[in-house]
Amino acid sequence: MLELHYYPSTASMAPHILLEEMGVPFKRVLVDRAANAHKSPAYLKLNPNGLIPVLTDGDVVLYETTAIGLYLSERFPEAALAPAIGTPQRAAYYTWMVWLTNTLQATLSVYFYPDRWVSAGHEAAAAEVKAQAEHKANGYLDQLDAELARHGGPWLLGAQYSAADAYVLMLCRWSRGFASTPARMRPHLGPYLQAMLARPAVQRVFASEQLAQPWV
Repeated sequence: MLELHYYPSTASMAPHILLEEMGVPFKRVLVDRAANAHKSPAYLKLNPNGLIPVLTDGDVVLYETTAIGLYLSERFPEAALAPAIGTPQRAAYYTWMVWLTNTLQATLSVYFYPDRWVSAGHEAAAAEVKAQAEHKANGYLDQLDAELARHGGPWLLGAQYSAADAYVLMLCRWSRGFASTPARMRPHLGPYLQAMLARPAVQRVFASEQLAQPWV
């Protein structure tokens, strides 16, 4: 059986949503980050980077959220969570999946952990790094908003809901504490996020992870 090693509201949320969307049997395995379980010897055997999530499928062990999303969309093609191979839509799907992890998520990681980018004890420098990361992330959220405006939605790729949408929701949620403009305040991302939150699979994930409002 598929097993998702997860912790609420982390990068495991996107694959958690996908598994619910696909309706396939899977087991959730809580990795208690508060107790540093993601750094335990047993977990490091699954992911030597000590990061969440991990997906296991028999002898297959995957980490990195995008890799898991790409794998699941191909493992269960009947769920139609990725455009057909060899089409322009599939090319756009690849582009956005890589962009989300390599650009937006990477910047949000700096926003949440600015102390990792300065010398120990340099609180003012960490605050500046955090502010600059938020500024850059806002530019990337503007880019997502502009893409939705360009094609008219309703989903990131246009008419087809895909694995990329679960990823967008997760990352936009992470902006909810921005001092400037969280994703939900943008004219196209705001309604898009509400449409995502209305999906039954998303509601099941938020309920099972026991997340408090506001969700985005």
